[in-house]
Amino acid sequence: MAWFSRERSGAEGSSDSEKRVRTEGLWLKCEGCSQIIWKKALEENGQVCPQCSHHFRVDARTRMALLFDGGAFEEVDASLTSTDPLAFCDSKTYANRLAEMQAATSMSDALIAGWGTIEGRHVNICAMELKFVGGSMGAVVGEKITRAVERSMERRAPLIVVSASGGARMQEGAISLMQMAKISSALMRLDEERLPFISVLTDPTTGGVTASFAMLGDLNIAEPGALIGFAGPRVIEQTIRQKLPAGFQRSEFLLDHGFLDAVVKRGEMKAYIAKALSFFCD
Repeated sequence: MAWFSRERSGAEGSSDSEKRVRTEGLWLKCEGCSQIIWKKALEENGQVCPQCSHHFRVDARTRMALLFDGGAFEEVDASLTSTDPLAFCDSKTYANRLAEMQAATSMSDALIAGWGTIEGRHVNICAMELKFVGGSMGAVVGEKITRAVERSMERRAPLIVVSASGGARMQEGAISLMQMAKISSALMRLDEERLPFISVLTDPTTGGVTASFAMLGDLNIAEPGALIGFAGPRVIEQTIRQKLPAGFQRSEFLLDHGFLDAVVKRGEMKAYIAKALSFFCD
């Protein structure tokens, strides 16, 4: 059989490897329909599958760029970092974990706060970063959102928070849980000032974030297919010893059961928020 095989020259072998290098990372498999998608086409479509409209997860800075006019905004409180109050250590020290996350994401913590405009209207927007310790809420996240609330009251501007989180940050213990009450009380003051707060829930929004500010909006809206809940489905099934309904804790299920006001596609989110703000403010 060796007669029918042809030995590849060194030039041919290197050419094939160069082709693999050039095409590697240019295609993605959709988690919704299993179709192979060109990465550039996905980016041009706002990280939404053009075949089945599956919404891929996006980072916090992309969220901000999609919502603010021209993608431009003034970032505030960017230097706030955790002080590691418990000197926590599990598989690694919390201080080392924070340093690694900061290097990987170019962020000081799991939330970006910014000031800018949506269709000409001045707004405060906070967006959570899931890649930073699972988007968990610690003292810095709580402080940034509270400052955003205070800035909204000072400037008489609406507040929008885009959530993507696994919940409270265990490495900060009770201090992270205190942020639930801290943010909720700040939002009550915002409500007393009759300034709108719009909560945008994305995949996933769980734990203490869902149990506090994420569900306290004057308008609670979510992206299609987002996982939203307090405890995870497996934990609930093991607790109640029952099989959960199909689509349980997905945004469409929550909308049908009155926990959300709307499910909005990513490409329509900015226009939907702008229309809602016109209703609230004008």
